[in-house]
Amino acid sequence: MNFFIGNIPASGSIVNCLAVIVGSTLGLLFRSRLPQRYINMAFQVLGLFTLFLGFLMAQKTANFLILVFSMVGGGMIGEALDLDGRFSRFSEKVSQRFKTSGQSFAEGFLTSTLLFCIGSMAILGAIEEGLGLYPNLLITKSLLDGVSSLALATSLGGGVLLSAFSVLFYQGGLTLLASSLQPILSESVINEISAAGGLMLIALGLSLLEIKRFKVTNMLPALVIAAILGSFFVH
Repeated sequence: MNFFIGNIPASGSIVNCLAVIVGSTLGLLFRSRLPQRYINMAFQVLGLFTLFLGFLMAQKTANFLILVFSMVGGGMIGEALDLDGRFSRFSEKVSQRFKTSGQSFAEGFLTSTLLFCIGSMAILGAIEEGLGLYPNLLITKSLLDGVSSLALATSLGGGVLLSAFSVLFYQGGLTLLASSLQPILSESVINEISAAGGLMLIALGLSLLEIKRFKVTNMLPALVIAAILGSFFVH
């Protein structure tokens, strides 16, 4: 399985796309017949696994000061730019616009596209695969998106199914872009990026478990800072 996936370009995005298709199809077939407690249990288990994966990735740093400065600096930049707030306001406007117009299909498509494509796991996962690593993050994200698409399709309809192709093109594009940067990214730089991403996954896992909500989107600039600091201070 590892060999098969690892030799197909953007294979993680393909798996993610298929997961959304399967989840949406099941949601459309059963239409709210699945008890909410089963969906809640699935999210709890996946939240725990996301925490586990985040802790593993965070340990890849060779210098804890780089990790600290990256996360603090990145978080402050994201907070100053209000990335999380901008995204929330944008998605809210889109949702309100289509609710008032009654276009449930378009609402389902846009809502699920925003949910599946904008976030740290989509970006980190695409970068991970683009750098030649096994797409662990995108496989994990596929499980999350599969469950989410099932729940969304039961209430928003067939537009959720169409969002699978948004996932494929968006994440696949990020993967190809990351692969073009591979020659200038050393293993030490990749490890620092992964460590910063690991802390974001821990924050995401805590959010999934409803322990505390973190503005993970505001932390995304930390990836750039980690790459810069890693290239200068880790050899």
